[in-house]
Amino acid sequence: MTSNSTLYFDYAATTPLDKEVLDAMLPFLTSEYGNANSAHHLGQRAKVIVENAREQIASLIGAEPSEIIFTSGGTESDNAVVQGVMTLAGDKNELITSPGEHHAVLHPIELSKMKGFKPVMSPLNNDGVVELDTLREYLSDKTCLVSLMHINNEIGSVNDLKKLSDLCREKGVLFHTDAVQSLGKIPVNVQELGVDFLSGSAHKIYGPKGIGLMYVRNGSRWMPWLTGGSQERRRRGGTTNVPGVIGFAKALEIATRSMEQQLKTYQELNQHLLSELKAHLHACEWEMNGKPGVHHITNFCFQNAEKQGIDGEMLLLNLDIEGICVSNGSACTSGAVEPSHVLLALGRQAEQAKSSIRISFGKHTTKEDISRLVHSLESVLSRMFTLV
Repeated sequence: MTSNSTLYFDYAATTPLDKEVLDAMLPFLTSEYGNANSAHHLGQRAKVIVENAREQIASLIGAEPSEIIFTSGGTESDNAVVQGVMTLAGDKNELITSPGEHHAVLHPIELSKMKGFKPVMSPLNNDGVVELDTLREYLSDKTCLVSLMHINNEIGSVNDLKKLSDLCREKGVLFHTDAVQSLGKIPVNVQELGVDFLSGSAHKIYGPKGIGLMYVRNGSRWMPWLTGGSQERRRRGGTTNVPGVIGFAKALEIATRSMEQQLKTYQELNQHLLSELKAHLHACEWEMNGKPGVHHITNFCFQNAEKQGIDGEMLLLNLDIEGICVSNGSACTSGAVEPSHVLLALGRQAEQAKSSIRISFGKHTTKEDISRLVHSLESVLSRMFTLV
């Protein structure tokens, strides 16, 4: 809950900054303002604190500190992996992904055609994941990279990365995962997952916006994408976001130590949501999109008894008038009139996809909040269906 009048159910889009994180960052926004690449004592103090944060983050995800590169966020990390692998791909010109990926992966892979590469789409099954046998069919001796997300940001489905990455390693293909929705939410260990590249972002786990990370396994064939300075061991140019790095490390530390209890809480909240929907939404039919993979992201389509969908954007706006913040998909595509590409990839019709909303929980969500959400949904949908 963000205030007495506003309920927030869009934690998959972003999260509020944790006070403990803010307190850790404050000195580096004020008195400790040195550039981490400066040779004087202020700069060297900043450099030490950045490297300590790098070591902390690496230890929390099973990586070596040298394998962590700080970026501006998940989008930059995704783009940097795709572009960096393409540069050294040689005669391997195929890039495999799925139609349900975030646009930060889909768009650079689509643009790769301008450089002579061939995007290959491995379809999703009805649960919203890529099956092992399906990926095996699409792999070839021309494949240079497979990029599949860990948790889908719209429907919460979870890919079995270990099986998928093992197959890629067996075939000599590099594997990347967008872990923006999983890092700090479920256990993420790069050794256990077997990935060569991983993208993460701080603002999904109560850290600051504008700071992300890219894990690059030592020895992977990859070339830096953003050049212009010696920062990050010449792997990512640009002045180091020192307060952002500190905030990211603190946020991941907090998320990791509270993860087990938070996962139990999310499961209880999700069960309460489904129970409340079954008990109170009699004016319409609703259907969950994708098999429940995680409990903090859920996506629903709403229809009336005649199977007519409603405008998800209008539903979102009507809920907003009542002080309830939800989403109809990725925040990066907010305002788009097109139906969700993820739901279309699941086989939903355009009308169904347009009648959906995403509900995502965070650590401030309560059962009372959910009950109020469902009460508002019941009221708003009843009004909207009279107008269909």
